[in-house]
Amino acid sequence: MAEITRTVRIGSSHGLHARPAKLFAQAAKDAGSPVTIAKDAGKPVNAASILGVISLGVEQGDYVTLAVDTDDADAGERTLDHLSELLTTDHDAA
Repeated sequence: MAEITRTVRIGSSHGLHARPAKLFAQAAKDAGSPVTIAKDAGKPVNAASILGVISLGVEQGDYVTLAVDTDDADAGERTLDHLSELLTTDHDAA
């Protein structure tokens, strides 16, 4: 397996609180490959774990690094595209 990574900036105006974290964790769970998320240079957590994601304390404007372990580079890139879009979208906008 190969690890594919991407760094993205958080768009939700209140960071990764319960609602956006739930959306993100569910998408990571549905990805079909193991995905981790890390804030700054911190320890990565399982991206499919809502508690793990919330425990990172990610705020708007913070950068996180996503990593997916996969044998299919194209599928890994699609997974990162989808997860990145979720993270850069402001889910708190009215």
